[in-house]
Amino acid sequence: MTSGGSVRGPQEQFVSALIDAAIDGADDKLSVDTVVLDLREFVDSFDALVICAGRNDRQVRAIAEEVERRVDLVMGLKPTRVEGWTSAQWIALDYGDVIVHVFDLETRDYYDLEHLWSAAPAFRPAHQR
Repeated sequence: MTSGGSVRGPQEQFVSALIDAAIDGADDKLSVDTVVLDLREFVDSFDALVICAGRNDRQVRAIAEEVERRVDLVMGLKPTRVEGWTSAQWIALDYGDVIVHVFDLETRDYYDLEHLWSAAPAFRPAHQR
């Protein structure tokens, strides 16, 4: 989705650009262990999950804010729905085709979405820093 040299259609290019913007925003706030799960073969309602973590609630909020800012700047998109802002243990930013999950470390380990979707292709981007 975000790498490779094959020709991609407009939808796939859009999703890849959205994922890249989310990853860049998360990286900018030093997110931990970002992973992208390609779920196109498993669900019809969205294409991918971007999962990352922060070390505390303050960093989780900062990551989510920067992802939201970066996606808006690059793509001109706002999330259709944001959940979890109050507790900041798990903030979900729903962009329709891509859902960005920003966890604190303990909550990420507990829900273990990578294990839940272990059959899906996973991509771990190289951090910019």
